[in-house]
Amino acid sequence: MSEERKSVLQAADISIVFGGLTAVANFSCDLKEGELIGLIGPNGAGKTTVFNMLSGVYTPTSGQITFWDRNGKVRVTNKKSPAQLNKMGVARTFQNIRLFNSQTVADNVRIALHNQRIVNPFDVLLRLPRFRRDEQLMDQKVDQLLAILKLSEKKNELAKNLPYGEQRKLEIARALASNPKLLLLDEPAAGMNPQETEELRQMIELIRKEFKLTVLLIEHDMKFVMNICERIMVLNYGRIIAEGSPAEIKSNPDVIKAYLGSEAGAC
Repeated sequence: MSEERKSVLQAADISIVFGGLTAVANFSCDLKEGELIGLIGPNGAGKTTVFNMLSGVYTPTSGQITFWDRNGKVRVTNKKSPAQLNKMGVARTFQNIRLFNSQTVADNVRIALHNQRIVNPFDVLLRLPRFRRDEQLMDQKVDQLLAILKLSEKKNELAKNLPYGEQRKLEIARALASNPKLLLLDEPAAGMNPQETEELRQMIELIRKEFKLTVLLIEHDMKFVMNICERIMVLNYGRIIAEGSPAEIKSNPDVIKAYLGSEAGAC
């Protein structure tokens, strides 16, 4: 019997209310080490709101979020900021790309490595050996990430000049630079053509194994979701209506009625 995977993040009945309107109600999940999970549902179902709670952008009105950090320490993260969660090992991308457009590709990744630096202002001011070693280490990490994401040849280009698909890759590279344990991807395939989508699928599989990640993604491309996810959660009107394997979700009557419709047979 295979060893049971350990939990990375658990959400227990988290809800959030905006001005008397419940956007997400009693959402629960248990994300395991190395899993690749999909969160799907109609527009306005509450998917990005869930991401915002898990990543510290929003504080749940009720319920509890628990995260096992890089050192295995159990943390209750309800009131942690995105920066605090990032230091613990939670990284995310956004539905709308958020790059430093006027910076180079390499500098976009380097900025995300900031919390791993080991120098102090004194080292930097006097250009001490520790500063030079740290600079070399940062350069090596940037080059490694860009190579994995197949962006090495673009390292000196401005981020704004990259094609759309490569901007998506750069955003993922920047998220990986923070050395996450949990990676949240908000519609990573949005706007991509079929070839770019397939390259993205292969890349996500690669980085999950290479960096030993747990990945939770939101996506509307059902073929992409069904081909990459081990487990899928379906959200509708702020509530989970189904959870299971891609095959189970594809044939679930409630999911077909609420979301998949005629797409079910094409997934």
